[in-house]
Amino acid sequence: MRLFVFGMGYAASCIAERLRMRGWQVAGTTRATFADRDRVAFAVAEATHILSSVPPDGGDPVLAAYGAEIAASGARLAYLSSTGVYGDTGGAWVDESAATGTGRRSARSEADAAWLAIGARVFRLPGIYGPGRSPLERVRAGQAQRIDAPGQVFSRIHVDDIAGGVVAGLDAPAGAYNLADDCPAPQSDVVAYACTLLGRPIPPPVPLDAAGLGPRARAFYSENRRIANGKAKRLLGWRPRYPDYRLGLRALNASTSPASTSIAPAPASHDQR
Repeated sequence: MRLFVFGMGYAASCIAERLRMRGWQVAGTTRATFADRDRVAFAVAEATHILSSVPPDGGDPVLAAYGAEIAASGARLAYLSSTGVYGDTGGAWVDESAATGTGRRSARSEADAAWLAIGARVFRLPGIYGPGRSPLERVRAGQAQRIDAPGQVFSRIHVDDIAGGVVAGLDAPAGAYNLADDCPAPQSDVVAYACTLLGRPIPPPVPLDAAGLGPRARAFYSENRRIANGKAKRLLGWRPRYPDYRLGLRALNASTSPASTSIAPAPASHDQR
């Protein structure tokens, strides 16, 4: 089995490592190598499976640059999308049968639809956390805020559970699959639990208008939804190892040195939510 990855970022690297451990050959692009047409075209032609985690930039840059090569490859296709394609549901549960394209992420919705149209397995992801990228790092660095947003809930997923779901779905029927944990929760509850794990004071809630958030982060709070993962469980046989944020944060805390205060940058290609 040979996987070629467009965009070897945070989640895609975890998927790649999982498959290497199973004996797969894995190669991929970074920002620096994406434009190496000869190398990429050769690797695409040789691949049995192709995964893209590259976010849209107006249109989908992967399909714009290599759509013909991908179509001619005959490989199984997969794309890491976002649950942001569902827009705001007022906190209601949403599954793959819901309409897309009504929210703030119109470019992502168009890319999601474009990959579905060519027969890809499209994995829609909420907020991603994992080693080096969780509320624990922000709490240790003294940068955690609890945003006062009554009634606001978000879904999230541990990066290891993304890897498990994608690996289980690479040869599944084409279509969309939500990969999320079982416990949508307010951001303030997650930060409070991280503080408790680390023995740090729980910060008071901060009104959204006083939180000093940039436009992109502030827009995040304009949508409110719970992500249903039943289709992935039924069709892929997938179960999240960390079905709620408490289990995920406890595992991360147990595996992380208490002295560590570094924060890994969140790759733009995986700011899903």
